[in-house]
Amino acid sequence: MDVKHAEFMKSATAPSHYPESELPEVAFAGRSNVGKSSLINTLVNRKNLVRASRTPGRTQLINFFSVNAQFVLADLPGYGFAAVPLAVKREWGPMIETYLAKRETLRCVVLILDVRRVPSREDLLMFHWLRNYSIPTVPVINKCDKVSRNERMRQAAVIYRALDLPTNDFVFFSALSREGREDLWERLELLLFQ
Repeated sequence: MDVKHAEFMKSATAPSHYPESELPEVAFAGRSNVGKSSLINTLVNRKNLVRASRTPGRTQLINFFSVNAQFVLADLPGYGFAAVPLAVKREWGPMIETYLAKRETLRCVVLILDVRRVPSREDLLMFHWLRNYSIPTVPVINKCDKVSRNERMRQAAVIYRALDLPTNDFVFFSALSREGREDLWERLELLLFQ
């Protein structure tokens, strides 16, 4: 995918505020601090389209971006540990589930997992929501540059078992080395434009 143009559209918490668009949409989901912002920025070849923060939980709304005026990218709030009030955290689950259930233009979700972590209860809940709503899912094992090749394979085996998916369903990704960028685009293009 040659990304010529990517821009922020709007932020929203409810369907009435989502951008009106008939373009296909891909959403990105993952726990706080999984590297979602860096992954998206690497994918669209921009340094700061999506703001990355050192503080987990900065994304508290669903942020929508237009890419090449061909499709929409939705950045969902990170779940799990986040330096935000408990009341705000409690709103995230219903906000994300409503988006998954009601967004008619949604074609797939990229579920981002940290190669250094065992999938959390929230990761598994997100995965089951996606299955429940029959939303095609591209699981990505991120931050692959942070571990050795042997540790990567050990950790990947734990992740494969937790999600009960075959190994070839996963994309290995690193924002630093850009590993997995082309593989992820190939999968997304098939889902967005079929």
